[in-house]
Amino acid sequence: MTSSGNHRPLTPVTELGSDPAFPAKAGTETPAALLSRLRDNVAGVVLGKPEVIRLALVSFLAEGHLLLEDVPGIGKTLLAKALAKSLACGFHRIQFTPDLLPSDLLGTSVFHQGNGSFVFQPGPVFTNIVLADEINRATPRTQSALLEAMSDRQVTVDGHTRPLGPPFFVLATQNPYEFEGTYPLPESQLDRFLLRLHVGYPDRAAERGILTGHRLGEPIDQLQPVLTVPDVLSLQHAVRQVKVEESVADYLLDVVGATRNHADVHLGASTRAALALYRAAQALALVDGRSFVVPDDVKQLAVPVLAHRILPRAARGGGGDTAEGIVRDIVERTAVPA
Repeated sequence: MTSSGNHRPLTPVTELGSDPAFPAKAGTETPAALLSRLRDNVAGVVLGKPEVIRLALVSFLAEGHLLLEDVPGIGKTLLAKALAKSLACGFHRIQFTPDLLPSDLLGTSVFHQGNGSFVFQPGPVFTNIVLADEINRATPRTQSALLEAMSDRQVTVDGHTRPLGPPFFVLATQNPYEFEGTYPLPESQLDRFLLRLHVGYPDRAAERGILTGHRLGEPIDQLQPVLTVPDVLSLQHAVRQVKVEESVADYLLDVVGATRNHADVHLGASTRAALALYRAAQALALVDGRSFVVPDDVKQLAVPVLAHRILPRAARGGGGDTAEGIVRDIVERTAVPA
């Protein structure tokens, strides 16, 4: 790889736990050990999808939210359940339907006859991991009820603001090919998702393993938690300690800035998108066992982080594939630091 500009060379790779940025405290496990156990646990039931699992962990550890978009029946909900059951955290699955109301998500105040006052009954969003299944089947009013929760980790009901988490993670699914009875997510809602991923069909070997594994029951039912809430919080804290060289940060900004000047883009990526890509790159470095970000982290994450945050001119209001193609073109054309 050739150098572009006067950038400092990147630091040689070091192992997590041996790096001073990630000291291993007495009696505690290193981030690498915790992540290995979590990834193996999820991969035991979500077969043939190591890259999807890897990026799902990136979203979770970067304290972002994840949108899984693909056809029904290929494991979107299974992935969410496997991740939730691998953690000793609270979990709620919400099936989004056209008649779902904001109060069904957030909760409501109920009159208590005993003391003559209203008592708040929290909704299913008051947990650590929320699975919003088929999120685009709910009305825009209900979808927007999640905005404050996803942005600020809090919910305001009846004038009272109540915190959520930590940790707090929304994993939503939607089918992009079936539009009858659905309500497309507005740009403001999409912007709250750190990553948008396509799961895809498993290969033949993985699909055979799925058939065999389900012969005697559901493997997900046997899954046990492998990380505690303090483990999760320590990993999320470790993400923020991952170093980003100035040359890599400049490269990231070059990619984001190119979305704003591309001839085929009506609305480019925002500063929030740049911060999302920065934090996701830190999380990917941690997941891959490094204490610093390299340009390849930015390249791998550009499409899942940026494509749903730009609006192509030729596909106003839709055309996800067009947006992904534009981001890939930008990544290929942007000079990479040494």
